Amino acid sequence: MKKSEKEIEAYLVRSVKNKNGLCMKWTSPGNAGVPDRIIMIPGGKVYFVELKAEGKRENLSPLQKNFIRKLKSLNCDVRVISSFKEVDNFIKEVIYDEVSST
Repeated sequence: MKKSEKEIEAYLVRSVKNKNGLCMKWTSPGNAGVPDRIIMIPGGKVYFVELKAEGKRENLSPLQKNFIRKLKSLNCDVRVISSFKEVDNFIKEVIYDEVSST
């Protein structure tokens, strides 16, 4: 059974929090199309994430596509995530556990 956007979002929030990051819901009155989440991870990196239900990755509205384009033009890192596996891959890519050499 395919995962809903809500299930994928909850999994993303848990996964980021488990790595000591922040995964904040983004609502911006008057600015339709903003991504669902702003993620801040240790080291100061910031990511914008639009979530979609599994199999619905390409179902971005024109407003969402436009806002993603605006963010990317500002050199912001924007992702579209639509599965647990994509969440896992995102976490592995951007949050790595640093090994202490002391």
